[in-house]
Amino acid sequence: MQRKQARGFSRRDFLATSMVGLGLAGLPDWFVKEAMADENETASKATRKIGPNDTIQFAGIGLGGSRGGFCQGLNDTHAAANHPGTKLMALCDLCGLHLDEAAAGFGPDVAKYKDFRDVLARKDIDAVVIGTPDHWHVLVATAALKAGKDVYCEKPLTLTIDEGKKLVKVWKESGRTFQVGSQQRSDPRFRLACELVRNGRLGKISTVEAHLPTGPTGGPYNAEPVPSDFDFEMWLGPRPQVDYNQVRCFGNFRQYMDYSGGMMTDWGAHHNDIAQWGLGYDRSGPVEIEGTATKLPFDDYDPYRKAWQDTRIYGKKESLPADHNNWFDNYPEFRVVYTYDNGVQLITSNVGDNGVLFTGEAGWIFVSRSEIKASDQKLLDEPLPPDHIKLYVSNDHMGNFLDCIRTGEDTICDAEIGHRSATVCHLGNISMVLQRKLHWDPKKEHFVNDGEANHYLRRPMRKPWTI
Repeated sequence: MQRKQARGFSRRDFLATSMVGLGLAGLPDWFVKEAMADENETASKATRKIGPNDTIQFAGIGLGGSRGGFCQGLNDTHAAANHPGTKLMALCDLCGLHLDEAAAGFGPDVAKYKDFRDVLARKDIDAVVIGTPDHWHVLVATAALKAGKDVYCEKPLTLTIDEGKKLVKVWKESGRTFQVGSQQRSDPRFRLACELVRNGRLGKISTVEAHLPTGPTGGPYNAEPVPSDFDFEMWLGPRPQVDYNQVRCFGNFRQYMDYSGGMMTDWGAHHNDIAQWGLGYDRSGPVEIEGTATKLPFDDYDPYRKAWQDTRIYGKKESLPADHNNWFDNYPEFRVVYTYDNGVQLITSNVGDNGVLFTGEAGWIFVSRSEIKASDQKLLDEPLPPDHIKLYVSNDHMGNFLDCIRTGEDTICDAEIGHRSATVCHLGNISMVLQRKLHWDPKKEHFVNDGEANHYLRRPMRKPWTI
């Protein structure tokens, strides 16, 4: 893959040498010392002060705000702006209220846009931070790469497997820096768990369990007038034309199949990513998938099957079952068993404490955003040998992205890894739709001798949008 010329080095903007600042409090002493040494080595690269020519000028695309929903796009934009050597040039959102709210926090010099294409046309913008709804991720990211921008894009990276394959191809051809917002990779707890597993601390692994939250149910929601400051038609973009309601666009879009994959792609993009990192399959995938799920509120209607039909009529309001467009239609309760070519099984479900559980011959290790624990404390406390396998070290996810823009190195969660992590989630949803076992070729990225299943690798897009 082509890499652009390095642009100097930066010192990360966090409490670089404190245990608390690195999130290392409560972790084994040997790992803390190792992490501190790794961080000091990274910091030592900052041989000079960042100059004006090293400033990364960036834009935030997709922000969120007070109408509802978690404002991860805005949080990511703040994270980038808070690092030294960056300058926020522009903000972009289809909601005028959210755009004004975000701009108020950054000052009058930041330009405001509603169309991301106007942002990408600016030659003075080096990078973009993408926090749009999921169905826009690949469209915006691909356009940004083609416009010569470095990209930080929220997870789940994709809406379909095929669009992810196209994005990876464009990324590799572009030579740009790409970071997916799977920030658990920059949490020392998750890195410790994965390093222990990769180095055989648990012996032969039998299962990994990814415990996700149970998805919400909701609906029907009545159609509402579109707010005068919101471009709903643009928000829909490549997806079907339907009636507006605030829940659909602001807060719970991930519970609508047209825009995302429910908890399976929301939290699954985090925990399945860690599972594959620990197994060493984060640029590959399983070979067999079998999933089950609870029924949806409209028992006789399968929204997933209709969503993938090439004959679906776009540009018109469709004749669907009563109230369908206003129901959440992603699976709230689910269990998917993935089998890898080494015999290990990844079980992803909505049962259990939120986190990832690795189980092997010598015991188990459980890791979450708040703790890491084991069946025997010695599994954590005993140091790994000096020549052990060391995973990519990042203690600041946004900082890693900005550092890699300057050094030309790949990030801890590049486009290919993000695509593979999302693929696992999509495979689970497809298996639940078809209600049968599926066989997957992770090298060719298609189902084996299964034309029906391969139909689900893509979805038609409403004109004029295409990838």
